[in-house]
Amino acid sequence: MNIGILSKRTTMFAGMIKEFYENKGFNVKIYTLQNLAINETLLNMDFYILKSKWLFFLYAGYYLVANNKKVIPNPQYSFLQKNRVHSHYLVKKAGLNNPDFYLGTLETLKNQLTPNDFPLIAKPIMGSGSKGVKLINSLKDLKPSKDKILYLENFIEGIHYNVYFIDNHICTVIKPPLANEHVEMKKITTPNDVEHYIEKWKRYLGDNALFGHLDIVRNNETNQLYVVDVGSFPEFAQWQINEISPVETICSLILNKAINSK
Repeated sequence: MNIGILSKRTTMFAGMIKEFYENKGFNVKIYTLQNLAINETLLNMDFYILKSKWLFFLYAGYYLVANNKKVIPNPQYSFLQKNRVHSHYLVKKAGLNNPDFYLGTLETLKNQLTPNDFPLIAKPIMGSGSKGVKLINSLKDLKPSKDKILYLENFIEGIHYNVYFIDNHICTVIKPPLANEHVEMKKITTPNDVEHYIEKWKRYLGDNALFGHLDIVRNNETNQLYVVDVGSFPEFAQWQINEISPVETICSLILNKAINSK
């Protein structure tokens, strides 16, 4: 079987996936920005793994699906989770809480925001994780840009859970506020209401929820949970359940779906 991997790099999780499948006797090729051309040459592979959510790789995923090639995870659901606006409403439709947001140019937002609306979190519209995320305490913290569309989200102060799921396994760690996913985090027993959030998310996504993650904050004042970030294919850098190998389990889930799904 010939397997393609759409990834911005050949190392880290993508490299481990490649090694796993090659050890099983499969022919595996990683497509990065250096060697990816979206044309009929891609149709020679049996199925693809969409590791990166960069737009170019998502476009490749859409092209492949349009030509009846299996792509896992599904490009549309990957896009919906990558785009902050779409992911906001995706979380709402799943029946989960998330922070309200403001969207517009700086000049427009100046006329809408009051001092009581701060602090806010500025996030890239296309993105996940902590890259480009910044705490905004006032309008002065925003750099003027005439036409740039800003995405500002209500800041929820509280305990930040980084929650991974792979099939029916859940790993929850405590994440320092605004930290990236590679800082040291402490594993905890998953609280019942956090587990309930993961189960609701998985039920809503259905077959498109083989694995992923939710960043969830528990409001200090109300104890209510808020989903502040979602991801269709994280690096699982903080997976701390030794009995479960993320690479082996995910590769097995993907292969099973590729073989058995129509």
